[in-house]
Amino acid sequence: MTPVSLQTILALYILINLVAFVLFTHDKRHAQNGRWRIPESTLILVALFGPFGAYGAMRIFRHKTRKCIFYLVPVFLVLHVILWGYYLLSGSVG
Repeated sequence: MTPVSLQTILALYILINLVAFVLFTHDKRHAQNGRWRIPESTLILVALFGPFGAYGAMRIFRHKTRKCIFYLVPVFLVLHVILWGYYLLSGSVG
């Protein structure tokens, strides 16, 4: 089995964060227009894997900033920074 390159991992990570940004933005637009919304559990799950996109959309569009459960998004972001830092500094990068 061939190892996955760092470039591939980064590309997928960026894509996941872009998806999170788009979903949070889409939900905000639907909230403004009184249309069908994305379930909060889905948004939290997406934020778990793409916290940079989720947090960016939350700040830019002021969406889901008062809901207590969404206080987890910055926590996810910090955890991702720690994990990426550990991965990059541990010598795992080949």
